[in-house]
Amino acid sequence: MRLYWGARLWSADSADPRTRAPPPQQALAEQHGRILACGAVDALRRQYPQAECIDLAGRLVTPGLIDCHTHLVYAGDRSAEIERRLRGESYQDIARAGGGILATVNATRAATLAELTTAALSRLDALLAEGVTTVEIKSGYGLELASETRMLQAARAVGGQRAVSVSRTYLGAHALPPEYRGRADEYVDRVCREYLPAIAAGEGADAFDAYCEDVAFSAVQVGRLFDAARARGFRLKLHADQLSNGGGAQLAARFGALSADHLEYTDAAGVAALGRAGTVAVLLPGAFHFLRASQRPPIAALRASAVPMAVATDCNPGTSPLTSILTAMNLAALEFGLSVHECLDGVTRQAARALGLERDSGLLAPGQWCDLAIWNAEQPSELVLTLGHRPLHQRVWHGRVA
Repeated sequence: MRLYWGARLWSADSADPRTRAPPPQQALAEQHGRILACGAVDALRRQYPQAECIDLAGRLVTPGLIDCHTHLVYAGDRSAEIERRLRGESYQDIARAGGGILATVNATRAATLAELTTAALSRLDALLAEGVTTVEIKSGYGLELASETRMLQAARAVGGQRAVSVSRTYLGAHALPPEYRGRADEYVDRVCREYLPAIAAGEGADAFDAYCEDVAFSAVQVGRLFDAARARGFRLKLHADQLSNGGGAQLAARFGALSADHLEYTDAAGVAALGRAGTVAVLLPGAFHFLRASQRPPIAALRASAVPMAVATDCNPGTSPLTSILTAMNLAALEFGLSVHECLDGVTRQAARALGLERDSGLLAPGQWCDLAIWNAEQPSELVLTLGHRPLHQRVWHGRVA
């Protein structure tokens, strides 16, 4: 048993949304990897007199951060695309010319499991250095069964080599494979008939995801995929309304998806549907920034409809090469107008909801995993303010100092 004391405990269920710093003399008790209690130092020291005491000297403590949307596993390099964007080419232009996702597909299909795992570990380590204790990793750069399975195996492997929880998502409909050009319905049929059953029976995944967009799959096609995925026991997530309003938010809400991600072009009907369904809106300001976009997600409408908002890096090789969750929070504040409280809530409690992990993660509360980020900071705003500064003092995962 451990007692962390002399801390400033910040948790979205108890924090002042005006971001006033929590008081310094608080304590948190841990046993068997779970949080036993949070409260005043003197009370918990009397309650647990045999506990090993760790003095945090007034440091800020938050739940371990959660990056709920990443594409950490991939091969190849797409750095040349930034030159094309600087010349004015759009995401759609690059994708239709054979770049974008399909360029990564070719490299990923050729990569071994060891190569995919090694490359992903370096990206993961950057996130861990900023207090991340849970990360979602998607497949989606294989687009055929063997390489998609290999990506999910790599996601499992990195979780086994680091002190971190990994939630794995089968992104079976990320783009249309080149061999199915002009035959999207045939590919959807194959995913439904062959790939989803094989993934469910074999490597497995926690959720199924798709890209609902005019350069990817229509709402009708995604609906078929969602029916098949749900029948196989997958939870659902969706890349929705990033480049145009294709009805993705409404579709995600209709299927009770855990989250709808991006949402730059979501309309009022989509926002209302998300609010009724309780589906989490995952905001990805890194992609917005890197694509030099101008259409922002409807933040005011999301607030008005009480849609929970998470924040994530969307780390990927082409449209958000971002391995900093703190930078994602900074961009969410400066580009999208989120408050400090909303940013921190978005990478803790709401990020846990976006992965279906809210019973175990995202708060400093009895019964939750003892996943902590201990900061060389006193004010929550310090975590959102700066770029390039890593104020992490210590990371605790399931009660273990990592």
